[in-house]
Order: sequence, then C-alpha cells, then structure tokens
Amino acid sequence: MSAYLVSPSLISISPYVVPLLGPLSLLLVALAAIAAPGRRPRWLLIAAEGAALLALAVAGAAMALLAVAGPGTSPVLGAGGAGLAVRLDAVSATMMLLVAFIGWVVVRYAVTALDGDARQGAFIGWTAATLAAVLLLVVAGNLVQLVAAWVATSLCLHRLLLFYPTRPGAVRAARKKLVMVRIGSVALALAAVLLGLGYGTLDIAAIGEAARAGTASPVTIAAAAGIALAAVLKSAQFPTHGWLTEVMETPTPVSALLHAGVINAGGFLLIRFADVMLLAPVVLAVVGVVGAVTALFGGIVMLTQPAVKNSLAWSTIAQMGFMILQCGLALFPLALLHIVAHSLYKAHAFLASGTAVEAVAAIPRPGPVAIPNGRAVTRAFALALVLYVALGGAFGFHAKPPQAIALGAILVFGVVYLIAQGLADAAPRALTLRTTAAAIGTSIGYFALQAGAEWWTAGVLPAAPEPGPFGWVLIGLLVIAFGTVAVAQSMLPNWAFHPAAAGLRVHVTNGFYANALLDRLLGTWTTRTAP
Repeated sequence: MSAYLVSPSLISISPYVVPLLGPLSLLLVALAAIAAPGRRPRWLLIAAEGAALLALAVAGAAMALLAVAGPGTSPVLGAGGAGLAVRLDAVSATMMLLVAFIGWVVVRYAVTALDGDARQGAFIGWTAATLAAVLLLVVAGNLVQLVAAWVATSLCLHRLLLFYPTRPGAVRAARKKLVMVRIGSVALALAAVLLGLGYGTLDIAAIGEAARAGTASPVTIAAAAGIALAAVLKSAQFPTHGWLTEVMETPTPVSALLHAGVINAGGFLLIRFADVMLLAPVVLAVVGVVGAVTALFGGIVMLTQPAVKNSLAWSTIAQMGFMILQCGLALFPLALLHIVAHSLYKAHAFLASGTAVEAVAAIPRPGPVAIPNGRAVTRAFALALVLYVALGGAFGFHAKPPQAIALGAILVFGVVYLIAQGLADAAPRALTLRTTAAAIGTSIGYFALQAGAEWWTAGVLPAAPEPGPFGWVLIGLLVIAFGTVAVAQSMLPNWAFHPAAAGLRVHVTNGFYANALLDRLLGTWTTRTAP
C-alpha cells in the first residue's frame, strides 16, 4: 500500500469509489442544514430527500458493480494506508443497500412527521449526517476509516437523542448511551491498533485473508476481545441495554433510524472481522452467552409491556441478543440475514406504530379467546418438530453444522405458539388452518432465506467450525432454555390471572430493575437536564 496520497486520476478510474457518492451527498445536506436549522426549510427538505434517494441509487449501482466485477477494494484516498477506501463485497453491498433504503424511508417520513417543528432543519441535518457516517462505516476498507465512522455514527446519533433536551428521559438515555459508546470506541480503537501491528497492514480485507490462513496469537485474541466488547456495547446487550428502552422520548424517526446499521452495528462488526473472531473461540463463546441471555431476557420482558413502542424496544433488545448469539455460534451468514430481516421489519413497525394503535382501538370487542392447554402445547411441539425435520431434510439438513441445526430448532420453537393457538379446544377450524399455514410458511421462508444467505456470502464469510466441548454444552443449554420459554409463552394465558403472576408481572415489566441498577451505578448525573 502506497504511503503517498492517491492521485485523482487513479481514483477516477477505480469503479469501487462509486459508493462514496452516497455519503458525500448526505454530508452536503448535513452541512447545508447549518444554514437552515429552523421550521420548514423547503429547499433543505427537497435536497435531503434527493440525497437519500441518490444514496439508494448508488447502493443499487454498487450491487450491480459487485455482480459484474466481483469484490474489491478501492485505492486509499489518504496517506500511509489510512484514509477513505471502499471495500465492496457481499457484506458491505448488502449493508449499504439496507442502510440506504431505510434511510430514504426515514427521511421521507421525517419531513412529514416533524412538519412545523421549530428545529426541523436541524433534525434533518443530523439524520443525514448519521446516515452518511453509517454508510462510510459499512463500506470501510481500512481500520482508520472504520474507527472514525464508528465514532462519528455515535456522535451524530447523540445529537438526535438529545433533540428534545428538556425531556429528562431523553437526556438520561443519551448520556447513558454515551458512556457505553465511549468504552466501546476505546475498545475498538485498541483492537484496530493491535490488528494493524499484528498483521502489518490497515487493509481490512488483507487482515481477513491473513487471519483465515494464520493461527491465533495473544495479539489476535486481545484484538478479538476488543471487537467483541465494542460490539456488545453498541448493540445494547444485557445489562447495558437500558438506554434503548428510553429512546422513546425522541421523535419516532429516530427509533426507525436505529435499525439502519446503528443498533445492529455490533453484529456488522463481528461479521466483518469473522475470520479474526474464529481465532478466539473462547471470546466467541462469551459473546454467544451474552447474546443468549439478552435474547431470553428481552423476549420475556417484551411480553409484559403495555405500550406499543416500549414493546417494540424490548423486542429490539431481544433480537439484537439473538443476532449476537448467531455471531457467537459462528453463524455469520445467518447473522447478516437477521440484520436485514429484522431491520426492515422493525423500522416499518416503529414508523407504523401510531397507525397500529388506532387500528387496534377500532377493533370490536373480541369474542371467546382460544387458550391452549398443556395437551395443545404438547401436540404443537410434536407438530413443530415434525415440521422442522421434514423441511430441514428438504433443505439439506444433513449438511448443516450443529450450530445451525440447533439455531433452526430454536427458531422453529417460535412457531409452537402459532400452532398451539390453532389446536386450542375453543379454536375454530378456520383459525387452526390459518395458524398451521402461517407456521409452515414461516418455516419454509426461514430455511429458504438461510440457504440464500449462505449462497450469497460463500467465499466471503467463513463456515462455522466444529464446536468444542464448551460449544456443545452451550448448544444444549440454548435449546433447553429457548424451548422452556416457548412453553411458557404458549401457556402464558393460563397463568396470567393467577395471584402469583400479578406480583411477578410487575417485576418483569420493569425488566427486573436492571436498568435502575445501572442508573444508580452510573450516578445521578445521567438524570440531569442538558444545558
């Protein structure tokens, strides 16, 4: 890698610099917002929508370039191998298209949602800046750009979280997240230094190739630990999850924007350095445990939330835990698939949350509810197992690693609730047919998308290795734990009115007070109103 600045002529002939046009256009909008931070800056709103649409078009062009020219890294615009560079492969192209699409939708939504707000221009500007930073993060070709974009993403998001600085909840969430982000940023920066020294290059693709061909060393393991810590803190893993449940104090577009490569940036980081992480199996195992605990914890608390947006926030915590769990099991293609599927679903859910509340309120009072008993739940588990074996066999069950088989079983547990509803004694035949069809369709969709993700990332992301003794224990505990939760969820209506359930529900609704304990640990400064 040349130590000198790359000439403009060299950059102009490299097609891999095309993805830089997207973040560049958004950065120009962010700078323009400085001159129009107030109410209804019409020209700025038009420019923001145009820049977001251009970023989406650029992402599509990058996907086409990848299909035609294959993966590659652009020349570095900088010195000493540090500067702006684009790494285009299956991972970056997928993330870029995802971020650009959700970003375009969020910008269009925000133009209407914040119409008349006294600081609408400033909000649009910080939204554009956040999207630009995320796009530079997901296409980063060298460590310096990766760390800089990682920090910039957090700083821009911090301004959005404090958009209403007089709301104590918003201030608490922003400052709590700032603590986690600073620790994570330092961990990532140290990991980058170790990787640069250990492999003698700042090029991310070269580091991945060297890690795939090399063996573990103390430096590599330490770097993997730093990457893991940064990922866990970025993606709101237990017990540092509390700030995410308090983001509801910010405008709704921010909640959707989080799913454009922000809250799930931890999963992206682990995926991008998958070859390095495989050299530290103990670190990966710890990551898997943290992800599993977060997924179970978030999923249980989510069931008790009375407000739609709070329920969605806890669902995001659970889903981020599941994403981190997939990375801990070394199922990186499935983690990438999870990022895409969850981001699209949850961004839509937040933006449509107001409409959903109105629709539910308009539903006439329901008739008798079909509540499954123990016999119905047992039959549902049996049918779900048959469904899993049948579909797994059709999609090459025998060729899957043990981690993928266990993960598939866990996901199929999710259809048990659907099947159990249809098998309840009071369930009409139409409900039974609908829930059965939904369970079959969901399972087929999962296996088909899994096969597609593995095909799309073949040669880019490593295959899951054979689990060691600790890995087998972790797999067994995961299947038992998630199976138990599936039974509890299916039987929940039978227990909801038990006297003991009322007291327990209070504790579960409050997340067993983990967030309150974190507030106390951090001190009262997190609750002060911002200046």
